[in-house]
Amino acid sequence: MASVPSLASSVNQRVADALASALPEAGGADPLLRRSDRADFQANGILALAKKAKANPRELATTVVEGIPTGELIQEIEVSGPGFLNITVADRAIISTLAARAADDRLGVPLNASAGTTVIDYAQPNVAKEMHVGHLRSAVIGAAMVEILEFTGEKVVRRHHIGDWGTQFGMLIQYLLEHPHELDHKSGDGDEQASGEEAMSNLNRLYKASRALFDSDEEFKTRARARVVDLQAGEPETLALWQRFVDESKIYFYSVFNKLDMDIQDPDVVGESGYNDMLVETCKLLEESGVAVRSNGALCVFFEDVKGPDGNPTPLIVQKSDGGFGYAATDLSAIRDRVTNLGATELIYVVDARQSLHFKMVFETARRAGWLNDGVKAVQLAFGTVLGKDGKPFKTREGETVRLVDLLDEAIERASAVVREKAQDLTEAEIAERGTQVGIGAVKYADLSTSAARDYKFDLDQMVSLNGDTSVYLQYAYARIQSILRKAGDARPVAHPEVALAPTERALGLHLDGFGELIAEAAAEHAPHKLAAYLYQLASLYTSFYSECPVLKADTAEQVENRLFLCELTARTLSKGMSLLGIRTPEKL
Repeated sequence: MASVPSLASSVNQRVADALASALPEAGGADPLLRRSDRADFQANGILALAKKAKANPRELATTVVEGIPTGELIQEIEVSGPGFLNITVADRAIISTLAARAADDRLGVPLNASAGTTVIDYAQPNVAKEMHVGHLRSAVIGAAMVEILEFTGEKVVRRHHIGDWGTQFGMLIQYLLEHPHELDHKSGDGDEQASGEEAMSNLNRLYKASRALFDSDEEFKTRARARVVDLQAGEPETLALWQRFVDESKIYFYSVFNKLDMDIQDPDVVGESGYNDMLVETCKLLEESGVAVRSNGALCVFFEDVKGPDGNPTPLIVQKSDGGFGYAATDLSAIRDRVTNLGATELIYVVDARQSLHFKMVFETARRAGWLNDGVKAVQLAFGTVLGKDGKPFKTREGETVRLVDLLDEAIERASAVVREKAQDLTEAEIAERGTQVGIGAVKYADLSTSAARDYKFDLDQMVSLNGDTSVYLQYAYARIQSILRKAGDARPVAHPEVALAPTERALGLHLDGFGELIAEAAAEHAPHKLAAYLYQLASLYTSFYSECPVLKADTAEQVENRLFLCELTARTLSKGMSLLGIRTPEKL
């Protein structure tokens, strides 16, 4: 089905046409239509246009109003103040437009005709290291952007750039070669597969033991560094042990992502090692083109606006003086691969804001090299820090980083208690299922309802609250609607454009109609928090409607059906919006 034009766009076009007729030189000018608390919409663009044309703005506004017919779409239009237009749409237009949306599986949301291919780099854990609270935001924000962009028609390629290369692997592998009995503890008995938690617990233990030896024994340190060279050269035994670390870490990663209700596919996991074969060529291309130059033996890219504390330029080091490659070489090779082989028109990196300078330098280097251009843009969707209730970086009482899996388990436990308290006809199994959906949803929503660039406080008590801007409030609004629909008996949701609307019905209807435009805005601005804000307002407007407008006990059969129609469309919009954020909407709570 074709996309459904919103009431705002239809009204905007009517005003623009009348404006062009009244002031031909203003043809194509934007009337600057906005939602208003004085009417449904207000057009503010006439003042500036009148000033430019040296006309009286109120007279121009009056002429524009005379050229706009009222009736099916616009019920009333008046000139306000020095030339604003206050516009009220007809009840009939609201319900007719919503009926067209309801008839479409996509709720009338258009597909972007000019969509391209976006590669999103998100959820980047490190091999042989536990995931902590710092990994939460990249995973949750990235997954939401994947869903939002795909819904608008963008082809999205997921990339999980895991840390699976570097000095620490020489250390780990050398330790295991010298302590082979440790392998037995690592994987359980025989062919039995270790769980995600067990796999990471063993890897953590091995990492700590090898790190202690590395720091205390110079001879071991020398052997470990030599092992890194073997790894880079592809020596079979070294490579086999490295692969084992990667495979065991993936068991753990996937168990955590599964708890987060995120779908991570193996082909999407392309770690630092995936670009090894490109590193030499990347350096060669940069050096031959003059983008990078040798400085004290290292291959560097310099920037006029990036200087150290001493006032001297701070370069991006692509290759170290000893021949080793840094993160920059890998990141630049990844850009080459994503643009050349994946056909990316946009690259989005969901990465901690503290890495902003690194990515600024990497993107500028790629632009100088011609890998990024007018047809390919790269952006960092930078995110802030997760803070504790005290406003400081989130730590355990012992001062250690909080393990992500512990945090998720606690959220599920808290949410299950809330569900059990409110549950009326749920079994224990259903309470456990809903508790998981509510707990994980609460964690995701708290993250996504905050602008990514801002820090936010992790407060589980607030997250699982039934009141305020929480996912639980939205989930209960959805479940309440489903309860009403189940109790409706023979009454069915049917749109009745001829039925007059109460103020809260109008407010709910106008907000429902803005869903498509909001999705387009969230996609273009990489702003999932705007979708979260829209959904919270939708749930709030529905609560007002529900408290003021009897649904099943409305005055007439047509009014019952029309209100059921508004209920159903609200539920569908909530469900679709929440699913784009990666949050479940249980039918019962």
